[in-house]
Amino acid sequence: MDLTPRQKTRIYVTSMYALAAVIALVVAFAADWERIGRNFFNTEIMADMFPDVILIGVRNTIIYTALSFGIGLIFALVLALMRLSTVVPFRAFAIGYIELFRGLPALITLIFIGFGIPLAFSWSIPGGTLGAGSMGLAIVAGAYMAETIRAGIEAVPKGQSEAARSLGMSKTRTMFTIILPQAFRIIIPPLTNELVLLIKDTSLFFVLGSTVDSKELTKFSRDFMNLTKNATPLTVAAILYLLITLPLTFLVRRLEKSAAKAR
Repeated sequence: MDLTPRQKTRIYVTSMYALAAVIALVVAFAADWERIGRNFFNTEIMADMFPDVILIGVRNTIIYTALSFGIGLIFALVLALMRLSTVVPFRAFAIGYIELFRGLPALITLIFIGFGIPLAFSWSIPGGTLGAGSMGLAIVAGAYMAETIRAGIEAVPKGQSEAARSLGMSKTRTMFTIILPQAFRIIIPPLTNELVLLIKDTSLFFVLGSTVDSKELTKFSRDFMNLTKNATPLTVAAILYLLITLPLTFLVRRLEKSAAKAR
C-alpha cells in the first residue's frame, strides 16, 4: 500500500525525533559529566571572575561596540548618500570603499589601523586600543551598513520625494526630513543585526594588545583561563555574550514581524 505524502512526512519527522532521542541518550550515558563539570562549570572559578568580568570585560565590550557602531553609522550614511549621488567620483569612491572593506577580513583592517598606519606614518589613532579598535571596526561596519541604508532609501516610494519636491522642498531637505526617517524605520532590523555582529567582533581587539583595564570579554576570559588552566572562564564568557545578544536577536525578530504586518 502506497503511503500518502502526509504519512511519509509524519514518518520522516517521527524518525528524526527518534534519532535525536537516541543520540541524546548515548551522549547522556557516555559523557564524563564529573569531568565536564570540573573543567567547564567550576563554580569556584566562576565566583572568582566576578565582579571583574562584568566591570571590565562586559563594560569594555559594550563601550567598544557602541563607539564602533556610532562611528560606523556616520560613515555608512555618508557612503550611502555618495553611492546614490549623481556625481560620478562620489559614487565611484563609495562603491570602491564598500567593496574593499566588505571583501577584507575585519582582522586585517584592525591590524592595518593598529599597526600598519603607525609604522608607515609614525602616527597612531588616539585612544590606544579603544581608539584604534573602534575605528577599525567602524570602517568595516560602515561598509556593510552603507548598503543597508542605501537599500532602505531605495525602498521608500518615489512618490514621497516627488510630493516633497512639488511643495518646494530642496533635494537635501527632502532627503533628511522625508526620506531618511522612513528609510531608518525600514532598516532597523538589519542595523540591529549589524550591532549583534559588532558585539562579537570586539573579540578581535586582542590583536591590538590591551592593559588590565581595557580587556574586552573574550580577552578577559582567555587570560583567566590561562591563569586557572581551566575552560570555565570561556563558559562564563559564552553565557554573558548570549545574555547580551539574545535579547537583541529577539528584538530583531519582533521588529521584522511588525514590519511584515505593516506591509
